[in-house]
Amino acid sequence: MKNDRTLTFDEFDESVYPRPEGCDFDHVVEEALSRRGFLGGVLAMGGFAALGGAVLPRGAEAATNRFAFEAVAASTADEIVVPKGFKAEVLVRWADPLWSDGVAFDQATRGSAASQARAFGDNTDGMEVFHHQGRTLLVVNNEYTNREIIWGNRAEGKAETDDDVEKGLLAHGVTVVELSHDGTHWQVVTDSPYNRRITPRTEMALTGPAAGHDLMKTAADPTGTVTFGTWNNCGSGKTPWGTYLACEENFNGYFSAADEAHEVSAELARYGVSSKDWGYGWARVDDRFDVAKNPNEPNRAGYVVEIDPRDPTSTPKKRTALGRFKHENAECVVNRDGRLVIYMGDDERGEFLYRYVSDGVYAAGVDTDELMENGTLYAAKFDASGKGMWLALTPEATGMSQAEICIHTRQAASKLGATTMDRPEWVTANPNSDEVYCALTNNKNRGVKPNAGGDETPAEGPNPREKNNYGQIVRWRPDGGDHTAEGFDWDLFVLAGNPTVHSDAYAGSENVNAGNMFNSPDGLAFDSNGLLWIQTDGKYSNEGDFAGQGNNQMLAGDPVTGEIRRFLVGPREAEITGLCWSGDRRAMFVGVQHPGEEGNSHWPDGGDSVPRSAIIVVTREDGGLIG
Repeated sequence: MKNDRTLTFDEFDESVYPRPEGCDFDHVVEEALSRRGFLGGVLAMGGFAALGGAVLPRGAEAATNRFAFEAVAASTADEIVVPKGFKAEVLVRWADPLWSDGVAFDQATRGSAASQARAFGDNTDGMEVFHHQGRTLLVVNNEYTNREIIWGNRAEGKAETDDDVEKGLLAHGVTVVELSHDGTHWQVVTDSPYNRRITPRTEMALTGPAAGHDLMKTAADPTGTVTFGTWNNCGSGKTPWGTYLACEENFNGYFSAADEAHEVSAELARYGVSSKDWGYGWARVDDRFDVAKNPNEPNRAGYVVEIDPRDPTSTPKKRTALGRFKHENAECVVNRDGRLVIYMGDDERGEFLYRYVSDGVYAAGVDTDELMENGTLYAAKFDASGKGMWLALTPEATGMSQAEICIHTRQAASKLGATTMDRPEWVTANPNSDEVYCALTNNKNRGVKPNAGGDETPAEGPNPREKNNYGQIVRWRPDGGDHTAEGFDWDLFVLAGNPTVHSDAYAGSENVNAGNMFNSPDGLAFDSNGLLWIQTDGKYSNEGDFAGQGNNQMLAGDPVTGEIRRFLVGPREAEITGLCWSGDRRAMFVGVQHPGEEGNSHWPDGGDSVPRSAIIVVTREDGGLIG
């Protein structure tokens, strides 16, 4: 996600809580490579092999027919590019009315708070499809707004009125829409009883160990059990019982204080909360975003939110047992013994990878409410031997109460020495094999200065790369195929890079070539056939280190052979994020976030129109399956 043209969200947060320039995982990989040599140990391209495996020659295609499409070339055009025999159509855009009493988008004013309240939210991200009583329901995160776009009718793209601020606020949250298919096209069902906007104004229940704790209590909610709203939801999740998991990520950038000299607690600073926000100005219209007046309010954000799309009157639940951090997504796996396992990444440089294991077991038709209430949270520890283990964040291990662990999860993981990572983004589990993948999108600060404590470990191997501009995808297999096991084996599925510019480790791993190169893997999802889909949110300059990589894109990877093919390229200055399929797998829903964030796109409407984030539908022209 991008938030500012001059100061990105990670730069903003690290100005509040500075981090060492390196991450533990960099050094783990370096040590492993120093033992085995570049591209020979922790990079396994064929099958799952911890610290070993078949390697594809650079530029060679694996002999496989699993990819039912021809790879597309990189593109810098302001359009969606898909393979021959496929088509992409816009399904719904920011500010499209969801009810017949809504107002069509106004290109001049960009709408009002009243029109936004009855319309699709902004900057789509994670999403899932649900089927209920013959209906198709799509649930979508609306992560944030581009201020220069939503307030583009105002001087310098800044809010001038309370209504401007409220419009931006109401563009955040989650949107639920019913979809229909007329045999040719998919469309939103206007006035469906299931259509719903969930915003920072929606009442929610706080559940789990942190609910009712003193750190959760405010003047407006002395019980610490009721809160309002969700915002900056990044990735998503889907429970086995048919509910949606919205994941609160950069919640901190919405809090401020009238007195910018106000100092927040060290606990809040660890999450990037300060007296200054990112320019949204929500404290102007709601005192709960004034951290000086309500210092506990930030403790009530940063959770996984469970939403039941089948009941538009249901109250969303913030599941505090899953921890508080900058959640990217929540990947649910039902273990062989029936316990629910949820994998989660904390998307900030130098933070951690997590796992939650329920105490109870899942069974269809049985009450599931306790499964995300009672369980154990873990943080991952990697070592250079290709092994890893899950560290249980318990009161006995951390010296913290269970409620404190759920509120100050980062601090708990730090106490146990979990491995700091290069921005853990989406996590996804292979439906056909006991293996899990996580996108480590980048670490641009690596090598900027000597590591904390004077550790000047040389940059080598897959982090040559004084700055890890390209990112990588790590994968692991739990011991014995048991997702609740303490240990796991790990390797790297791909090390992104640019072989047309570099001949060293910056070129990437051997399954990266001139025809499929990319940077900053972010979104990940498996289809039911076991293909890994990779979405990017990286540099689109198409110059220097990124020459030839074009706009952000979506690729498909074969976990068995290591082959990767580019499937889709997005419009200018956009991120490709969020992916799910129709029940018959003949339609793929893909999110396009922040097109034209630097002012150089008019997608999807063209001409001199306002750029608008949107969901697109990709189908085969012959009506066949996708993925």
